[in-house]
Amino acid sequence: MVIHTREGHSPDLADCPPSKIVRGRGEKRIGDLGPMGRILIRGERGHDIVAELYPRPGEIVVDKPGKGAFCATDLDLILHNRGIKSLIVCGVTTEVCVNTTVREANDRGYDCVVLSDCVGSYFPEFQRVALEMIKAQGGIFGWVSDSKRALEVIGN
Repeated sequence: MVIHTREGHSPDLADCPPSKIVRGRGEKRIGDLGPMGRILIRGERGHDIVAELYPRPGEIVVDKPGKGAFCATDLDLILHNRGIKSLIVCGVTTEVCVNTTVREANDRGYDCVVLSDCVGSYFPEFQRVALEMIKAQGGIFGWVSDSKRALEVIGN
């Protein structure tokens, strides 16, 4: 089962805390008009999933108002209803959304594997450290592997 997530907010920003809007150093903030519509607003062109990774029929899309995929979403219910207990986590950025989601999953009892070649960061050092944090202390939040080994295990 493949589940896609994407961070974004309602057009009126009712689900976005003011403290989140004012963070960041850029000229543009959440809700401002950018080159692909309003930034991090659901339904805008820039909020959509890139064509190369666009969901296939039957794949679920979970819109999330925060960094983690479990906060204020139905993700836990979706996984629970299907009896899923193990997650392979991919995405961006490793140090923010991926790390937050893995920690949330761990707190809910899921086993997580993060594929190091299927996550990314703007900053190489953040990428390295984020992966180290996940697997520290014998896998305190989860484990780190790569896509080649994952495909071998799942038989693709």
